[in-house]
Amino acid sequence: MAELNTSAAGSGRKGTRKRASTRVDLTAMVDLAFLLITFFIMTTTLSKPKIMAIAMPDDPGDDTELLVSENRTLTVCLGKDNKALWYLGRAEQPILKPTVAGYGKNGVRKALLDARAYVRKNYGKTLMVIVKPADSSKYENLVNTIDELDITQVPAYAIADIAPQDNAVEAKWHLLKL
Repeated sequence: MAELNTSAAGSGRKGTRKRASTRVDLTAMVDLAFLLITFFIMTTTLSKPKIMAIAMPDDPGDDTELLVSENRTLTVCLGKDNKALWYLGRAEQPILKPTVAGYGKNGVRKALLDARAYVRKNYGKTLMVIVKPADSSKYENLVNTIDELDITQVPAYAIADIAPQDNAVEAKWHLLKL
């Protein structure tokens, strides 16, 4: 608060001017500033993490296998140089020719949409996708592939280790060095 101090009249020399000293108390202003800063810090959200839920098996030692027809199973093998190899069916006898694709709408997304349409047309069922990242693939490519699965609304997919059969497909077609 502001206060005004004046000296008593007649306690000094004549002819001197009386000076008023002003003093402003800023305690309340500082308290208010800290309260506002605290309020805005506590109520502000900086950035929310973007996550996607993935259901993983509880017991990794579980020997039960999910039996899915190979006619409706699309395998996507993630390799290096931001490329992916995909085929429909078994590695030894693929239904759709193994193809190398990049990421984005003309790559893995197009492959997923084409395979889903093929399976629905020929078998009347939904598509199952197995994603197999190689040791040389990037984590970013796995995330991009899962994003593409979410965008294309593939209802069932799994993440598995790359198998020797997949390396044999690569060697046979000379498409991608995994």
